[in-house]
Amino acid sequence: MNWGMENRLRRILDPSDGRTVMLAVDHGYFLGPLTGLERLDRTLEPLLPHADCLMITRGALRRAVPPAMRIPVMLRVSGGTSIASDEAGVSSLSNEALTCDVEDAIRLNAAGITASIFVGTEHERQTLTNLTALVDAGERWGIPVMAVTAVGRQMARDLRYLSLASRIAVELGAHMVKTYFCDGFEKLVEACPVPVVIAGGKKVPERDALELARRAVDAGAAGVDMGRNIFQSAAPAAMIRAVRGIVHDGLTVDEAWQLVEPELAR
Repeated sequence: MNWGMENRLRRILDPSDGRTVMLAVDHGYFLGPLTGLERLDRTLEPLLPHADCLMITRGALRRAVPPAMRIPVMLRVSGGTSIASDEAGVSSLSNEALTCDVEDAIRLNAAGITASIFVGTEHERQTLTNLTALVDAGERWGIPVMAVTAVGRQMARDLRYLSLASRIAVELGAHMVKTYFCDGFEKLVEACPVPVVIAGGKKVPERDALELARRAVDAGAAGVDMGRNIFQSAAPAAMIRAVRGIVHDGLTVDEAWQLVEPELAR
């Protein structure tokens, strides 16, 4: 057993139930100052007490998060493209490289490191070899790696594609997988023998986001990695408390909604 690896995994995933509520705020690495993240420090202050893990880039971590924070960090270490070049047709968002080495992740006391893979795109091989290099480094230093199954505009978010991408990530050594929820998600979980967390995706109505979290956990997800459906909500602190109630406390959607609805009405 790699003690450091296991210790870090147990910081990311609550040992009492093996689940996690990750707060994703790494969007700026390709989207810039996304709505809700313009002042990351202010956004995080009311949310961090309710998160199990913070997904963030190294620059944002150093500039916007107090070193006294005790929540484990899942450090985003892939990037190199932006929405501007993608919209201009100059490059594709799948054309990623590793943008942070493991030594810096250690300096930042990261509990985990994460990179995107773009299965089925022109840069499939490149992003998969990025993942294998990251896994090699993670195994060497005892840091778990989470693979994010990114989806291009032309890729269907269905069971066949997401199962393919998730299983490939596991076969290449990923210790966790972040992917999208889909019909038949329980089959994806069965075929993916590592913890799977679901991406929150684009902002949707608050109750829809709670239903997504409930359905995912019921289908075997180890939790959620939500960003926009929390920090872009009109009641972000209530939303993360409600999501936490679903993931860790077994709240129904109706019970979780009671935590959010009064705050939205203010």
